[in-house]
Amino acid sequence: MLKFSAFMRDMSKIRGALVWSFLLFAVGIGAGWVSTGPLEQLLLNQIEGLRQVSQQLEQGGNVQWNFFLLIFFNNAIKSVLVIYAGIFFGILPIVFLLINGMVLGFVVHTTMNHGASFFDIVVKGLLPHGIIEIPVIIIACAFGLKFGGLTISSLAQLGGEKRALIGTRWKEFAKMTVTASFWVVILLFVAAIIESTLTYALVRG
Repeated sequence: MLKFSAFMRDMSKIRGALVWSFLLFAVGIGAGWVSTGPLEQLLLNQIEGLRQVSQQLEQGGNVQWNFFLLIFFNNAIKSVLVIYAGIFFGILPIVFLLINGMVLGFVVHTTMNHGASFFDIVVKGLLPHGIIEIPVIIIACAFGLKFGGLTISSLAQLGGEKRALIGTRWKEFAKMTVTASFWVVILLFVAAIIESTLTYALVRG
């Protein structure tokens, strides 16, 4: 059940949710790129919180190990949570995608406005780990969206002829979420290693 081939097969079953997940993330990036007023202030507050945590980690011993632990556990816990919290009509995965997309779009745009090159930001700062981390987060949210869709469709069918199939669908999807959670954590573990070593060295080099 936990084979990577099963994970890939399960993703093929949620293609629609994957498309929506990608689109919501893209919308978030666009909104962050052009953000002004209250939205800009919200994003600045988010980034300030991350900056303060980063400074605290820099002051401790074994900085890269501290960054690894923070990055891995923060991403892994949130990604698994967003899968299962999708049961509440997919609301949390939608919010999660939009906020993360907005932060990414805002940071890239703001950093470029302050003189940094697109190459340094994307190729050095994002690509090494982001090529794994970003797709994995989008995939986790897609499973959350599918969870929300299953909740809505199940409620709609409670009084219908197809209600006998609801239990089977839930059992099948529960197995899919276990496999997805396992591989999401594994892949985010790899991304955290890359971000706390290669990305860390490139950004500070």
